[in-house]
Formats: sequence, C-alpha cells, structure tokens
Amino acid sequence: MASNSDKEPPSSSETSYINMTTDKGTRAGDATLIGSHCQFTYCNQLDFLPFFCQSCRKTFCLDHRSETSHQCDNAGAWAERKRLADLSRQSAGEGKRMRDLISQKPCADDSCKTVIGTSLVPGVHCTNCNRDYCLKHRLREDHDCKNKVPIGARPTQDIVVDSAKSAFARLRSWGNAKREAAKEVASRTLPKPKPSSAAQRTIAVNALKKSAKGDDKLPVDKRVYLYVEAEAETTTAKFPKGQFFYSKDWVVGRVLDAAAKSLQVQNVNNQSSDERDRLRVFHVEGGRILEYNEKVGASLVSGNTIVLLRGVGKPPDLIEV
Repeated sequence: MASNSDKEPPSSSETSYINMTTDKGTRAGDATLIGSHCQFTYCNQLDFLPFFCQSCRKTFCLDHRSETSHQCDNAGAWAERKRLADLSRQSAGEGKRMRDLISQKPCADDSCKTVIGTSLVPGVHCTNCNRDYCLKHRLREDHDCKNKVPIGARPTQDIVVDSAKSAFARLRSWGNAKREAAKEVASRTLPKPKPSSAAQRTIAVNALKKSAKGDDKLPVDKRVYLYVEAEAETTTAKFPKGQFFYSKDWVVGRVLDAAAKSLQVQNVNNQSSDERDRLRVFHVEGGRILEYNEKVGASLVSGNTIVLLRGVGKPPDLIEV
C-alpha cells in the first residue's frame, strides 16, 4: 500500500533525498504511473511518490527517505559534495583590493583636493608608495614619492634609529629636570629620615602610635602613622610639626589638605594654579615629591616623615618633558 503525507517535502538543496516527481532529471520520471518499490531491506513497499537518495543512489518510500531511516550505505556523500561545491564557489570580493571596492576618494597628495575614481577623473595607483593619485600627480616626481613611507610597509632602520634617539633625548631631559628638582629640595633645610634599623623603627612606630592624632572612627588596620612637618619657608605655621594618622585608602591630596588644616598652614591649592603658590608633599624617606593622586597605602608606611613645601613645582613627567 502506498504511503501518503500531508507535509510539503523539503527542497533538494536542503536534504539528501529528492522527490522523484519533482526532479525531472531522474531515471524514473514516470514513477507516478507505475510506482516504485522501496529498496530498504524488509520493506519493499510500492510507493507512487518515491524518493531518490542522492548518497547511495537508491529509491525509498516516505518512511525510509532519510539516510538515517534507511541506514544509508554511503551516508554523508551528498553533504560532502555540497560542501565542496560551496567552497569552490568564488566570493564577491575575491581577487579584488580595497581600492577596487571604493569608487571615489580624494587624491593622496597633501596639496590636492581632486576626487578620483569617477568616470571623468580615474585614479592612478602608485606601486612604490601604495597610494592612489589623480592624473596630475600620477608620476613619482609629482607626489614626492621618495620621501613617503609606503602604506603597510615596516619601518626602515633609519626611522627606528631616529625614534630611539628621540626617546633617549627625552629620557636625558627628564633626568636633568629631576636632578634640578632634587637640588632645589636639598637646598632647603629638611628633616633627616627616621632610624632605618628594624628594631629602632619598631620602637619609634610604637611611640608614634601613642601620640598620633586623627579620626578615632578610622579602623586600626586602615591607619598609617606619619610625622608631618611644615617647612619654615612654606608659611608661618602655628604648629610647625605634629604626629598624625591617616587612612591607607586616602590619596596624597587629601592628606595634604588634612595636614595643612592640622598645622594651620595656608592652603590655596584649590584657588591658584600657579605652582609658586601651591603646596606639595615631600616624602623624606623616598626622597621625592608625591603626586596628588597617589594612594597613601602604596606610597607611605607607618613611621615615615612628610613635609609640606610650597613652590617646588610638580614632579617631572617623562612624557611632558
């Protein structure tokens, strides 16, 4: 008895089997007249709407039309042929360069504003510098080709050497500026670093913890105990020095504001942009001026000494130099 189905069969491009009534090129084009027996073992059902397997080249009924249902002897052959056919098909941009896909663009010469790639002004590609020019600048002498670096080319040895020399020059300038800043700070009377041995440092820190002042609500494990002093040239401070503790999570700028308030030092950092009027924090043990945005926990430890200085300028920066 013939099998029937209410569903529309899939197209031949999506499945490994095809309906023999819709494929005019099959060897059984008149199967609807006499029918065809299913070639699956133990089935042999007469079907007037048979299906042809494109992998094993056999005829099957509706129930055994797929490769899985009839246990195809050559399963996957149709899929492999389809995959190879798709790979052999050329893509839309194959064999073309970017300049072939862009119709219009300006001439690559810096002084020219001509739009090339049109029907009236075709572009001329220079293979030496890998750029496109108008007809007026198509010759190498016209667009200064010898002084241009080809697009996509690796930097030459001369360019690498010049870059290295420039980097060394910036580094040398930065070193000179840093030495000048160190000399200026050294010319002032600054306190000496605290004892450096482990035992002496522990005794000094324990004594500092007893006398240091700060926010009592701050957790003990978050505190950094410091000696804070104000240089004589900074301003006339009511309290020239003191012992305080601050949070490790604070930045140096916040410590500066708190220290200036505690020592009653005039602080105009938020009112003036002139470095001659601005206060800076000098780290005695580190021998450098701290940036405003540095974290206290990363730059300072308990027992260190910081000094408020005015007019020393910001720390030299390699990029700015």
